[in-house]
Amino acid sequence: MANPISNFSRAPTVRFFTEQCPVHGEIDGAEVEQFDGSMLVRNCKRCMWEALNMAPRGSDSRGRAIACRESERLNTALIGSGITPRFAGCTLENFRTEGNLSAVKALSTCKAYVDQFEENHKAGRSLILSGNVGTGKTHLGSGMVQEVIRRHGAGALIVAVAEIVRVARGTMAKAATYTDRDVLNELASLDLLVIDEVGAQKGSDYELGLLHEIIDKRYQLVLPTVLISNLATADLSRYIGDRALDRLRQNGGQAVGFTWSSMRATA
Repeated sequence: MANPISNFSRAPTVRFFTEQCPVHGEIDGAEVEQFDGSMLVRNCKRCMWEALNMAPRGSDSRGRAIACRESERLNTALIGSGITPRFAGCTLENFRTEGNLSAVKALSTCKAYVDQFEENHKAGRSLILSGNVGTGKTHLGSGMVQEVIRRHGAGALIVAVAEIVRVARGTMAKAATYTDRDVLNELASLDLLVIDEVGAQKGSDYELGLLHEIIDKRYQLVLPTVLISNLATADLSRYIGDRALDRLRQNGGQAVGFTWSSMRATA
């Protein structure tokens, strides 16, 4: 993914301080925000560099440094995924179906999509999750984003339509440092883009035009997009138009209906 120009994919918060390293003495220390909300003290940079570049291959110190580097990369990707603190703990494994066969089918479809993500990514195969409020669509969307980052090392983002529109409208400000084309290119650079709350707004010409452009750009680049909406499939078709819906369903893209009642009261 290219360097972001918006705050769609934010970087972890870092707090700097001075500390003592047993090897290098006084150093510039830092603690870094973790995906689970905690703060982790970063290892001495000089110790890390020496372990990665000077320690013998196969040594414990080099192995620990490589593992630390990978952990930092994964944490940065997860924090940059757009998953909010409310949904940070939402995974495909802890999604509650309550024995509802339709919910079981929805979960199975999302798991299969992640299991076959390399194939889905190559084919640009998309997915639509639509239906009743409170049925776990954002939970599953967040879970899929986590999984493709953790298991496939993919660049993935979940973002609400309202946030996309807010950032895009920011390009109209006199002091704007990026253009609407930059926003489009940023969203088109991701291996997986999950667009949430489609249809929650009034659907202005600007919003719909922007949404269509994002879907079409990713379609042209053969990249998968997941759409999440509280609208029923028929209403979603009327909202985004048959052309956009056809692009999402092309090449085996599925639409999953969430027709059961809200589960929030029992959560």
